[in-house]
Amino acid sequence: MKNLKKVLLVAIIIVSFSFISSKPLEPKKINIVIDASHGGNDFGVISNSISEKQIVEQVTNKIKSLNSNVVIHLTRSDDQFLSLEERADFINRIKPDLVLSLHVNASLNNKTSGLEFYVAKETEFFEKSNEIAEKLNDKFSENTNLKMLGVKTGPFYILKKSDVPAVIIELGYLTNENDKKYLIDDKEQNRMAKSISEFISEMK
Repeated sequence: MKNLKKVLLVAIIIVSFSFISSKPLEPKKINIVIDASHGGNDFGVISNSISEKQIVEQVTNKIKSLNSNVVIHLTRSDDQFLSLEERADFINRIKPDLVLSLHVNASLNNKTSGLEFYVAKETEFFEKSNEIAEKLNDKFSENTNLKMLGVKTGPFYILKKSDVPAVIIELGYLTNENDKKYLIDDKEQNRMAKSISEFISEMK
């Protein structure tokens, strides 16, 4: 009788473990913060009636609408002012896998044009951020005719204060006529958003 009980107990244990092992492991959810810069009474770069805050908000919302398998958090989705401190606090509460902060550039030289990426050396996440920025540069170079200015370093607040990898994307120069046409064109904005959406969807 005792032997029979032992056999039954072993059988139950084996069956139990078979159910546990057959349960598929859920893939890790990737969390991304998209930071639309400026907002509210902070217009950013302005050219005629076109502002940086409008362009980055439009591209940000396009990214959000395109994505399907990554959890995206927006620092803002409408015309709202947030201080740099509020943005960094939001990011560090979530602790995402990556922060992408969207900007539009300006120059006193209206011939200056192109798309560029910034990372900060003043952070422990510099190497990872730089690696991501290089890959983003490659992704954008496949999908745009804009000049690619590569990856640069800068001690920007969002980059330094985010406790995760972070990259600033300067989508083009609003002070350059060719870049401006690109930045305000709906189809080109869709291509920008697609480049970013595809990139973050491929993250593991």
